[in-house]
Amino acid sequence: MLAQPKWTEFVNPFIGTGGHGHTFPGATRPFGMVQLSPDTRLEGWDGCSGYHYDDQRIYGFSHTHLSGTGVADYADILVKPMSRPPSFERENYASAFSHAEETAKPGYYSVFLKDDQIKAELTATTRVGMHRYTYPENSAKHLILDLTHRDEVLEATLEVTGPNQIRGMRRSSSWAKDQTLYFVMEFDHPISYWSIQTGKQELDRHKEQIQDKHIKARFEFGSTTSPLLVKVGLSWVDYDGAAANMAAECPHWDFDLVKDEAAEVWNEHLSAIEVESNNAEKITNFYTALYHCMIHPNVASDVDGRYRGMDQAVYRAKGYTHYTVFSLWDTYRALHPLLTIIDKPRVQDFIQTMLSMYRESGRLPVWELAANETNCMIGYHAVSVIFDAYQKNIRDWDSDFALEAMVETANADVFGITPYRKKGYLEIEDESESVSKTLEYAYNDWCIAEMARMKRKDAIRETFQKRSIGYRNLFDHKSQFIRPRSNGGWLEPFDPREVTNHYTEANGWQYTFYVPHDLTYIVDGMGGMAGFEKKLDAFFESPSQITGRQQSDITGLIGQYAQGNEPSHHAAYLYAFCQKPGKTQKWVEVIRELYKATPDGLPGNEDCGQMSAWYVFSALGFYPVTPGNNQYIFGLPLFDRMRIRVAENEYFDIEADRRKTKGAFIDEVYINNEKWFGAYIPHHFINGKVNLDFRTAHQPGENFGKYGPAMPKSEVEVPEFVEVPAISGPAAPFRNNATIDLIPAKPGHRLLYSTEGKTPDQVYKGPFEIKATTQISAVSIDSIGQYSSLSTGIFYEVPNDWEIEIITKVHPQYPGGGPEALIDGVYGDKDWRKGRWHGYQGDDLELVIDLGKRKTIKTLGLSLLQDTRAWIVLPQDIVFSVSKDGKTYKEALRIKNQQPAQTEDAFTKIFKGKSKVKKCRYVK
Repeated sequence: MLAQPKWTEFVNPFIGTGGHGHTFPGATRPFGMVQLSPDTRLEGWDGCSGYHYDDQRIYGFSHTHLSGTGVADYADILVKPMSRPPSFERENYASAFSHAEETAKPGYYSVFLKDDQIKAELTATTRVGMHRYTYPENSAKHLILDLTHRDEVLEATLEVTGPNQIRGMRRSSSWAKDQTLYFVMEFDHPISYWSIQTGKQELDRHKEQIQDKHIKARFEFGSTTSPLLVKVGLSWVDYDGAAANMAAECPHWDFDLVKDEAAEVWNEHLSAIEVESNNAEKITNFYTALYHCMIHPNVASDVDGRYRGMDQAVYRAKGYTHYTVFSLWDTYRALHPLLTIIDKPRVQDFIQTMLSMYRESGRLPVWELAANETNCMIGYHAVSVIFDAYQKNIRDWDSDFALEAMVETANADVFGITPYRKKGYLEIEDESESVSKTLEYAYNDWCIAEMARMKRKDAIRETFQKRSIGYRNLFDHKSQFIRPRSNGGWLEPFDPREVTNHYTEANGWQYTFYVPHDLTYIVDGMGGMAGFEKKLDAFFESPSQITGRQQSDITGLIGQYAQGNEPSHHAAYLYAFCQKPGKTQKWVEVIRELYKATPDGLPGNEDCGQMSAWYVFSALGFYPVTPGNNQYIFGLPLFDRMRIRVAENEYFDIEADRRKTKGAFIDEVYINNEKWFGAYIPHHFINGKVNLDFRTAHQPGENFGKYGPAMPKSEVEVPEFVEVPAISGPAAPFRNNATIDLIPAKPGHRLLYSTEGKTPDQVYKGPFEIKATTQISAVSIDSIGQYSSLSTGIFYEVPNDWEIEIITKVHPQYPGGGPEALIDGVYGDKDWRKGRWHGYQGDDLELVIDLGKRKTIKTLGLSLLQDTRAWIVLPQDIVFSVSKDGKTYKEALRIKNQQPAQTEDAFTKIFKGKSKVKKCRYVK
């Protein structure tokens, strides 16, 4: 079709290596096991990939890297060439470098190491990394191997196995808590001298296998004028696997051959989509985005099919390639749907991999890394990937077993799923990030219901269809926001701009529009299409300030829309659901301008391909708002001509006719020369030999996407749903009495309630008082007599008449329900994200409790929480002093914390003991 077949020329691997993109520039093959790349940064959020464009020193070159994640891991098996006197100290073996002497292309990376005057070049096969180091003439040739680099090492081994070969193993703990990687390393020069440093000593020319947590080694090679070549074969299984991978993929020493083959493989993969453009920046942005869509997931099985399972046992993949790195919360949205179009065989392998992970662990992957379930992020979005593929007739796997895996995963007793199943939604007392989890579980449940429908499993369909709409209990018809519920009512106060732990890396604005499977309900709840349009307008046009806790992922703000994080990614396409597709085209164009052909050219973390997959789809002119329903909502193509290879010798062609106008809106759409009125294109059209033609104009087309079948569908068809009522009462424990009010979700609902923890049987007529700790239960009944599920709240009476003064300022992210929360007799659990804890930072906590009068006291105590993963640690000392007059205090109890801060699991602990002073009025 096009005149320029070298698509690799348009890829700039440095895009995303600056700012907060978290990508790496090194050598890899599409979805390869090896990611051979320089490491310039060891710590901090912007060091997650190991490389940041702002840095000026390279520590060395390691063989595994993550592209765009928000948590650090990998950077395994670091090597560093030296011409200076060798050193095991990181700061000594590191070298300065300049971007002017640095090159990155698909499958190739090079840099000049200034301090050593060495040109370093890297390339890779799927499972083998290859290095070429050109040393200064007549210099010594040293090479440092550091197996302690970055992650905590649990165990490691190293052995010199021949005149030019070594092998080793590294078992480490970081994001993946138990990650084991084997390697075999060969040199084209014989080793003339070596020494191995352990945590205890340096061993000279030691030939036995070394086992230690702290292994470094240095190797010297004879002085020749030729470069030093290094090959490193990897395996997640064992040494034999690493050696076999090297023998199969790189049996020779021809660096340039490997480099050229890598470029050819990349060119073939990138040719899946061909575009025409005279705009160099746009075509670079596009092909770099497509390149980033092909980094993860990664091959995890050896050439013989063996891989390490989720239970750490070794298995053999039969008839498929096993993969790792499933960032599913991010990638189910656009990356996996994109691959169902351009790489169907690999999608088959992904699903086979997921089903194997279910066999080995009892759950489908959530965020799997190196055969470890990190449980990072939320939902069970493997079900979306599986169902989306099934809908698109990608089915070369056991669909009955897949449905079983989907159901079992959705019923696991983790992350609030049990109360979610019981009530249909989560409140903040049930689980942290309760709003986001409710919404994402609901979408996942819709995927399961639809899969069951297609397979005629009616009982499963009915169960999960009902579960998929329970989120409606979180939609506040008054404010028209999806918002947190607490203790049977709405959490107050509520600011939709506020980032809290009731959402996942987002706020109320961003998650209100996350109902991809049931948008009709949200449109109706906002007053119909006009009201929905107005709300979307406000979303994009509101001030961009957010409030609440700091969330570094929320970037690329346009109003309250955040392109830098995934919950917003579909939102610009929602105008199609209110007959305003022109506004989608307007905002997609604005969002696309956030992508630049510069190191800081991504609007947020790359997130294993999702940030780039959004750009690829949006450049093509359509987007999968609801993976699984086979409808792609139209935007506007970025290029005049594009071609997608959907099968061998079969193409889906896209043209945007801008000859008559440079307009930025769709006027008309034609499919195979027939006029198409829909604001979306069904997946079955994207199957080859189809032409999609866009005609543009200065204004949106008068009839485009506005009538009947032209509207995309997003609706769960179930009988009338009745939302639970809100129980309004005191937000904190009360003194003496409190007023309770019950509020129906919709006008016209009748309410029944109970104050004794039993089935509601009293007709609600108006607010009432309670004078002691009381459990309120309530239900709504609609006009045809259908009941809502049960809403329950417990309102506590303060068990004392104490008063409290907190002298130290509470951290604004952890206010814990106000000062009286520390003396109200209600204890928090180990999940601080529910918002029930006080937090203090930077100062000693000091507070005074006034008991009202002198009393006899026997014990003193304080309930505390530690979660080192969130940097929350216990105090060193807890000191209680007491006073009769509030002026003169005497120490009554001192407790020294013996709990180490290094523990991983969150826990609560009550520190208490007998008071040395028996009578007092004030406790400090």
